Amino acid sequence: MPSASPSRVVVAMSGGVDSSVAAALLVEAGHEVVGVFMRQGRPPEAGPARPGHQGCCSLADAHDARRVAERLGIPLYALDLTPDFARIIDYFAAEYGRGRTPNPCVRCNAWLKFGRLFDHADAVGAGHVATGHYARLDRDADGSPRLRRGREAARDQSYVLFDVRADRLGRMLLPVGDLPKDEVRSRARALGLATADKPDSQEICFVAPGEHAALVAARLGGSRAGEIVDATGAVLGRHPGIEHFTVGQRQGLGIAAARPLHVIAIESRTCRVVVGPRDAVPEAELTAAEATWLVPPPPEPFACLVQCRAQRPPAPAVVTPLEAGRFAARFTGGPGAGPGPISPGQPAVCYAGDRLLGGGWIEG
Repeated sequence: MPSASPSRVVVAMSGGVDSSVAAALLVEAGHEVVGVFMRQGRPPEAGPARPGHQGCCSLADAHDARRVAERLGIPLYALDLTPDFARIIDYFAAEYGRGRTPNPCVRCNAWLKFGRLFDHADAVGAGHVATGHYARLDRDADGSPRLRRGREAARDQSYVLFDVRADRLGRMLLPVGDLPKDEVRSRARALGLATADKPDSQEICFVAPGEHAALVAARLGGSRAGEIVDATGAVLGRHPGIEHFTVGQRQGLGIAAARPLHVIAIESRTCRVVVGPRDAVPEAELTAAEATWLVPPPPEPFACLVQCRAQRPPAPAVVTPLEAGRFAARFTGGPGAGPGPISPGQPAVCYAGDRLLGGGWIEG
């Protein structure tokens, strides 16, 4: 349950069960809740929505959010963020064009849900902004807010919140972070919410799985096709575009080999995809830029856990601060205990136990 004193709270209501229950919990806690549905639009390059693809922010989601708001007796306003969301689509395509693997959910959280939504909160005199993310907020011994993993490890979403500004933590509320998903659905059913049994949205809301390459190619004016080579530069085949690949990938290479091959590098300048054996996939160290720290920026090297993909566990590392908002991480767990493939463009997020310290965007 939220621990903040009752106040006016803007809740991002996506039309899903998590944000629906977040709003319900805030109402129960005595807050004056104002629901906001963020209209983001669907890029024309994504084509029509595929049946069965559960995204978010569609017309059907808006209808579901409206039904929940009516059930809870709270107002719901539609906030048109289509121009702002276009920035996320541009980022998504540009990153693939650079041979990197983007994470649009992190950008959306930082730029929109805990970015532009604060502007709306200020406009309506709201003290807090809330979402249905599975993460927790509490206070340190000195009273400063801290962000922690969600109670249910398998549902934790703190990783995608690392880029939220530290000065906004004190105005954030994450009501479902202490609950397991089963209990969230159970509460939704008990309250008669229309979203109780609605499937979860998928990671990329604006394009169906497996179809992102077509969107990127359309956005960039064509596919970036080229050669598939090994570490010596020997040509093994051709590929339809670097936007189809990410570091560590094994499936879908389109070449025959005597042993399994993985993507070990993507060269955006030459449009070459470099492949090699599993032990050649980078996992030992990384550098990251655009660091965001939710604690005082560390001046010296320190040991922590670093997570490099949303669906992979963190690994022990020594993190060394560098100049210009960058840091390096050297993983110390040995073979088989690393963070998994290190993909440029993905976040590297630092934890002390379950507390999120900060993170940055992997350069290489």
